[in-house]
Amino acid sequence: MPLFEVLCRACETRSEVLVRAAEKPVCPDCGSAKLERQMSRITPMGASAPEAAPMGCGMQQCCQMTGGGCPN
Repeated sequence: MPLFEVLCRACETRSEVLVRAAEKPVCPDCGSAKLERQMSRITPMGASAPEAAPMGCGMQQCCQMTGGGCPN
């Protein structure tokens, strides 16, 4: 059951929705199914302000893969 960050096109509200198999998610505020998935920002524990996401995994010989495909 993945958790997605979405933007509702009907009421312009950003929300996180839990999507179960074969279920079409709806906006928790207005009930609309006009949702658009957004890129989620992950904030490290203890961080006080959001920073720009680094390229790759940060390892010395990083392959600079984007989109979550980095094996490290």
